[in-house]
Amino acid sequence: MKLKPCILDEYSKERSTAPLVKPHNFMHQDDYLVLEDESGRVKLGGTMLSPSVYVTGVVIALHGKETTAGDFFVEDVLEAGLPPQIERPLQSREDKYVVFVSGLSVGSGASNPLQFQLLVDHITGHLGDEEEQGLAADIVHLVIAGNSVEISRGLLNGQNLASKDQSRLSEPIKELDILLTQIAASLPLDIMPGSNDPANFSLPQQPLNRCLFPGSATYNTFRSCTNPHCFELDNIRFLGTSGQNINDLTKYSEAKDKIDFLERTLRWRHLAPTAPNTLGCYPFTDRDPFLIDSCPHVYFVGNQEKYETRLLKGSEGQLVRLICIPRFYETGVAVVLNMRNLECHALTFGTQFSS
Repeated sequence: MKLKPCILDEYSKERSTAPLVKPHNFMHQDDYLVLEDESGRVKLGGTMLSPSVYVTGVVIALHGKETTAGDFFVEDVLEAGLPPQIERPLQSREDKYVVFVSGLSVGSGASNPLQFQLLVDHITGHLGDEEEQGLAADIVHLVIAGNSVEISRGLLNGQNLASKDQSRLSEPIKELDILLTQIAASLPLDIMPGSNDPANFSLPQQPLNRCLFPGSATYNTFRSCTNPHCFELDNIRFLGTSGQNINDLTKYSEAKDKIDFLERTLRWRHLAPTAPNTLGCYPFTDRDPFLIDSCPHVYFVGNQEKYETRLLKGSEGQLVRLICIPRFYETGVAVVLNMRNLECHALTFGTQFSS
């Protein structure tokens, strides 16, 4: 990829003439694909593979022949495909809902505290008519998929903080804890770290420290989780991230919709193919924690521009609900999934101030 930034350019004596802009996508029409293993690498030719679909790190099998130029002419492609899936339990008669939200960004200038309070009041059954409260009573779980707080970057400059700055730094987390305590008092919740949260940078991100949540952590319904996060409810398998893996794919490949990237990672059986090339990850030597061995029933990704969903059907009868969860502070949208039939809808909270 000729447009992909190179760390060495920052240190080269002769400054490059290329403009130092940060394009949101590094694709170029001259990009080409290379097949590589321990024995060597070979350039790929033919029209079967498009460089705009693949990224560095995807494992595939290719069938073809060598050309006189020394390239490999691809005639057929075999991807891993969707992994095997444990059978979904027989459909229950009861509706049970799981709510997903991400990008709360408590503490940022753009976030609206009233909007989040409305969400809290709704899922704890303090808002709406009898029908709405009946729906709220069927919510069995809440998942917060990353970027829950926004801490002022200006304060983190390596200097010792004055006491007033220290309290400004902890204010967003205190505010978040107060709201999470209201939720934890009535239903189980999982909170995952995101790229802006006070957690380690590289994937897999470790759980947010419980001491950040003195109020909500006293409840056994409160669970601080890793990112990526995998869990089961009533034999339905959930898998999701806070968005870093998909956001990185958007820089080095192209798709019509964000949801296509989710589908690709499942078909490649890998959550984060671009790690460690362009996405920071911990150096594992004996295993790859991002491999998808068992196909989830629900695959969600947080901190996206808009709400998107798709029901993906595999060749061996697998059925996966894909969900892009939008940033709440921008859209006011949470996502509700019915575990009975894997149907899914958006829940929108808006506030208007009359002058």
